[in-house]
Parts: sequence; structure tokens; C-alpha cells
Amino acid sequence: MHSSTHQAIAAVWRTESARIVASVARMVRDVGLAEDLAQDALVAALEHWPRDGIPDIPGAWLMTTAKHRALDRLRRNRVLSDKLEQIGHDMEVQEALVVPDFVDGLDAARADEVGDDLLRLIFTACHPVLSTDARVALTLKLLGGLTTHEIARAYLVPEATMAQRIVRAKRTLTEARVPFELPRGSVMGERLASVLEVIYLVFNEGYTATAGDDWMRPALTTEALRLGRMLADLAPDVAEVHGLLALMALQASRTPARLDAEGKPVLLMAQDRSLWDAALIHSGLAALNSADELASAFAQPMGPYALQATIAACHARAPTGDATDWRRIAALYDALAQVAPSPVVELNRAVAVGMAFGPAAGLEVLDALADEKALKNYQWLPSVRGDLLAKMGRHGEAQAEFERAAELAGNARERELLLERAQQSGAKLGLSGH
Repeated sequence: MHSSTHQAIAAVWRTESARIVASVARMVRDVGLAEDLAQDALVAALEHWPRDGIPDIPGAWLMTTAKHRALDRLRRNRVLSDKLEQIGHDMEVQEALVVPDFVDGLDAARADEVGDDLLRLIFTACHPVLSTDARVALTLKLLGGLTTHEIARAYLVPEATMAQRIVRAKRTLTEARVPFELPRGSVMGERLASVLEVIYLVFNEGYTATAGDDWMRPALTTEALRLGRMLADLAPDVAEVHGLLALMALQASRTPARLDAEGKPVLLMAQDRSLWDAALIHSGLAALNSADELASAFAQPMGPYALQATIAACHARAPTGDATDWRRIAALYDALAQVAPSPVVELNRAVAVGMAFGPAAGLEVLDALADEKALKNYQWLPSVRGDLLAKMGRHGEAQAEFERAAELAGNARERELLLERAQQSGAKLGLSGH
């Protein structure tokens, strides 16, 4: 009995924790303290629910308990009376003084405020005062509902290390006095870019793990998609939010075809597209359509995520790899290079140009990246070069490039794939007699 109750509590917590932390943070104006109080509510559930049964509305029970903990803390520290003028705009706290148990029926009436609180929490967790690693960890903890152990396991670091990272992040927010509020004006755009970056970083780590024995970590792609959908619900009028959601859904649709029966990676052109997730493709194309409509409505050019999603849509719509419209993809990478220039975009553009206009054309684009410091230890640069050289029949050079790529790869499955490509080039070299 207790085991099933604990599983139910864990499921409710994963779904509701972000809303609870967000609502409590508005009351106490401290994200770290808010999470502690939410955790207190979780501990209370673990104590009471196995004995008393699961409440009819478990999320509301946790929310109410956490808010009562917050009010107790405010009263105990005698902070409320001193700061009432400062937080006078927060009617919820003031009402609580007059009607102590008013919180019980609050959730339905305050749905809009909860949405605003979640947005505040997202922007706080992704604040630029934190390092990128800290933003990712804190976002997964506060908004993904993942435990420290789960986050540490996903990123292949000791749990103690991840715990310290999260504690430091919360302390940094407190010491920097980062306000629990939505940014305004031009700052909103800058901060939104950080939010989108963090969600996509989480997705990418799940889609292709940087290290370890597994090529993919589906739990992270699932969390990133959940965060993307949450953000799209909270910011429905922002084209790039829908663009990112479209990109992640379309890429995630390939997951069932990305490993063979032995667990080895299968590259895009060799994948069985009948295995791609049709529901995710449908939702991705719908999100892309929303991004296009919003961009048109506000006479804005497509942003980098929407452009990448459009590229992913080209793949999704092609029944086979050979039927892919590579010329359109190359043109889209040209546009992406104008909007968000980077060495990685150029690397991908080289692949598209090579597919559209022949390997020699792709190699010309790629060779311009030879001195890019950002790609010095990036395994996909020699990997792409090896692929282009192999297509040109230069198998000896291709073998050397694949071997170099394998040395740089941190992921075991990826390394195996690259060494296999090197062996294939070596075999072809032997057959050709060169």
C-alpha cells in the first residue's frame, strides 16, 4: 500500500512542484526558500497520505500546505509586518492575515496568477547571473521536477557535485537579489533567449548525450518537451517559443529509428522513417505553423529556432532520405547563417550543400572552418569531412578523419560508430589499391 502511495506522491510532485514553488516564491520572494517550503509540503504528504489516504485533489493539498508553511515562516520571522508596504501589491499574503484558511479554495480562482508565477520562475531559474550549467540544473530541479539524483545521473556527475551546483545557484540568486518578477521591455527579449537556450540545451543532451555509454537520454528530451509546451502555454504570442517547441518535437519524432536492434546509432539518412513518431511530427508541424502565423502577424522574420524547425520539417515531410529537398535545406541554412551565425551552423550548412550540390561543394564550405577554435575539439567537424571525402573516393583521408573524430568523441556509442566508419573507409581503400 505504502509503495503505491509513494509512487502516486512522486507522480503528483513531478507534475505540480513547479506551480507550487512558483506560487510560494511570489509570497516569500526567494526561490531557494520557496523550494524548501515546497519540499516541506512534500514531506508532509509522505507522512500523512499513507495513513490518511490520497486527497481528492492532491495538487491542491500540496499547494495549500506549502503556502501555510510560507505564511508560518513569514509570521515567525516577523517579516510580514515590516515588509507589508513592500509587498502590498500581493493581495494573497494580505488576505491570509485576515482569513487564515482562505488558501484552501484558491487554485481555480487564481489560475492566471499561477501562470504568471510559472513564467517568473522560468525567467528566474534562467537568469544570466547564473552560469549555463547552473541554469540547466536549476531549471530541471525547479521546473522539471527531477530529483538531484536524476539530474546528476543524466549529466554523469556525482550527486554531491550536482547538489552543490544547485545550492550555489539558489544562493547566487539570493545574494544578487534577483527579483521574482517578469522582465520588461527589451530585457524580456534578452532573457527569453536565455530561457529558450536552456530548454534546448536540455533537449540536446537527451537527444545526443555528450558522454557516457548511451547515445540518447530520453528522460531529458521528455522534460525539455514538457518545458517547451509549458512555455508555449504561458507565452502563446511569442513566435520563437513555438519555433523551439516545433524543432524539439520534429527532432524527437525520430527517436524510435535512431538505434538499431543492437543499440547502435543509426544516422538520419539510414533511418527507417516508418518508425518515426507520427503524433510528434503532427504536433511539431502544428507548432511550426503557429510560429509562422505569429511571425507574419507581427511582420517579423523567422527566428533561429523556427528556421531550424523548418529544416526539420523538410526531413519530416520526405518519405525517404533520397526524397529530401536538400536544395531548400541548403537555402534555409543560408538564412539561418544570416540570423544566427555560428561555426556549428556553417558545419551543418556544409552537409546540406554537399547533399544538394555534391561533396566537393560541401568540402569547400567545410574547409573554411578549419581554423575555427570553437570546433577544434568538436568531433562532428572531422566526421563530416570524412563523410565528404569518402563520397569523393578519397578513402585514406576519410579514414584518418573518422579516426580523429572517434578520438574526440566523449560518447561510447558515438565512438563505436565513427570507428566503424573508419574501418569501412579502410576496407574501401584496400579494395581500390590506393
